[in-house]
Amino acid sequence: MTIGFIGAGNMTQAIISGLLTKKAIAPADIVVHGGHPLHYEPYAAKVGVKALDSNQAVAEAADVVFLAVAPKLGAPILSSIGTTLKRRRVPVVSMLTGVSLATLEKALSNQNQPILRIMPNVNVAINAGMIAYAANDAVAGQLDGLLDLLNVLGKTMSLPEDQFSTFVALAGSSPAFVYLFIDSLARAGVKYGLEKNEATAIAAQAVMGSAKNVLASTQSPFDLIDQVSSPGGTTVAGLLAMEEAGLMSAVVKGVDATITKDRQG
Repeated sequence: MTIGFIGAGNMTQAIISGLLTKKAIAPADIVVHGGHPLHYEPYAAKVGVKALDSNQAVAEAADVVFLAVAPKLGAPILSSIGTTLKRRRVPVVSMLTGVSLATLEKALSNQNQPILRIMPNVNVAINAGMIAYAANDAVAGQLDGLLDLLNVLGKTMSLPEDQFSTFVALAGSSPAFVYLFIDSLARAGVKYGLEKNEATAIAAQAVMGSAKNVLASTQSPFDLIDQVSSPGGTTVAGLLAMEEAGLMSAVVKGVDATITKDRQG
């Protein structure tokens, strides 16, 4: 199986990193093409994948094509390779933000073109990603194989397309929010005498363990809060201070702003 990528930016590189880490596919079975040879050719040489000189070459070589370009470039690229995709019945995995399955089919002038629309987050690079997907009817016979590939990168979840903007906020953008939270905890540790690298390691490990606990538990995060909060204790004091400062409201406002921006395109 040969996997092709049109677009060689950060998300493409994160996906390739995850696939290669788990040895899900050999580097020689990955082909890439991007808009800037000085960018994607050295990258391809570094990780051992094949750099091709055109989008058409990717469509001819690959058994599945990941489309990872700026949304405005998606339609012209698909139009240019549509005949090849149709002839070879190559499924397209689109990572175009805000571009629906119907729009992708229209660009290809082919409602029988297998298309899987996905929204990954950057944690796919370490096989801990969260990936939303929506599929058109034509991809049904190939969907299980595509999901097997994506599940190597983390977790997948089927979502209606009208929920993709919400997913962008909760999974796509949220790593940045979590990084900010970790850094804020670490800076508080520095305030009280820890070295920054020590404080960051403590905070990051605590966040990672807490996330694993949420995923492993049948209880809600709020129930888990109660388990950590002794009556009259330090945790309750900290929680009340954070709520007084508006932590929950700030998080919701951040999600609101992210969704609004994504829907505006």
